[in-house]
Amino acid sequence: MKDLYYHLIGLQDPWIISEVNFDVKLQQVDVYVSYPSNECTCSKCNHACPVYDFVKERTWRHLDSCGFKTFVHAQIPRSNCKTDGIHQIKTPWAEPHSRFTLMFQTLAIQILKECTVSGAAKFLRISWDSVWHIMKKAVERGLSKKSLSNSKYIGVDEKSVLRGHDYFTIVYNLDKGSVEYIANDRNSNSLSEYFEQLTEEQKTNIEAVAMDMWDPYIKATKEALGNNKIVIDRFHVMKHVNKAVDEVRKKENKELIAKGESGLKNSKYLWLYAKENIPKKSLDLFEELKQKAFKVSEAWGMKELLRSFWDTADMASALRFFISWYEMVEKSILKPMKRAADTIASYADHILMYFKHRITNATSEGLNSKIQKLKAMACGYRNKQNFKTAIYFHCGDLELIP
Repeated sequence: MKDLYYHLIGLQDPWIISEVNFDVKLQQVDVYVSYPSNECTCSKCNHACPVYDFVKERTWRHLDSCGFKTFVHAQIPRSNCKTDGIHQIKTPWAEPHSRFTLMFQTLAIQILKECTVSGAAKFLRISWDSVWHIMKKAVERGLSKKSLSNSKYIGVDEKSVLRGHDYFTIVYNLDKGSVEYIANDRNSNSLSEYFEQLTEEQKTNIEAVAMDMWDPYIKATKEALGNNKIVIDRFHVMKHVNKAVDEVRKKENKELIAKGESGLKNSKYLWLYAKENIPKKSLDLFEELKQKAFKVSEAWGMKELLRSFWDTADMASALRFFISWYEMVEKSILKPMKRAADTIASYADHILMYFKHRITNATSEGLNSKIQKLKAMACGYRNKQNFKTAIYFHCGDLELIP
């Protein structure tokens, strides 16, 4: 039995199993480990030195044995090193200051990857706080090993944290599809914090940054990388135009109802669909609506035409396309579309950089969806730091296993 637990715990000589106790009533196994040698290795310099004394007995939770909770008990020796003085030595089964063995932490991390903190706590039969402690330590471990990557392409986006106007700025590694960095708020300083950690070589290696039309992010990126590495994300541009189309629909719907007509009730999402994505069952209805709603139909046509902009072969062709589209919109009477066109035109230089780098924030949006799911599973996070920890844990591509 002692030999079995020697291997189950992952001991190394001169550590030995001195005693194993089973308590069927408590459904618990207690394994007592001892250190019979008078010599040890200094935890600072790794040199051999004599044992000075032993600390008070400590206890670690280990993997269950046949469904029984298993605990490891030991008095850890302190080394008397001529160079570094008196220090507690390292144990082969646990990290310093941890209340759980390495094997138990590994299991907990694997379970946390698949379920909520509450679910992991029930499965592991430990407290909610203990599970959070394991997750927090795993993230700290991963971040300490992580070096800011030499990614060619990164994305920047905001994420709401609590109710109200409370945000994170999240930097995404578009090459790896992971979260690179999280900062509080969404101002230029939030993003500058990330760039300030990079070496000049790392900054040079960044070829482009995908983002939405948010001036603080543009300002921070210009200051750190220059003006030619900013790519305004195509999906945010189209989102802006879709919003204008919906404004036209709302106004025309009111006009139709005022005339005693049926209006455009329940047609909102039809106008936001791309032409090829309109559900087959709605095609006839959509054609009928286009004949009745001339203004929103015209706005929808402008939106669909702009979608073709992203398929343009090169930057010069894209510029000619955009000028033509902009002039067409400006000649219309649709004020929401004209406002959207003016806004887009003011960011044209950065939008056109898409045709040099061909990147989008699609990866960021996918990770944003995953982050939102984490938030929903936890029923929200009252503590910003806990939310940040969860994002790094699930999306940071960190080395979490001890």
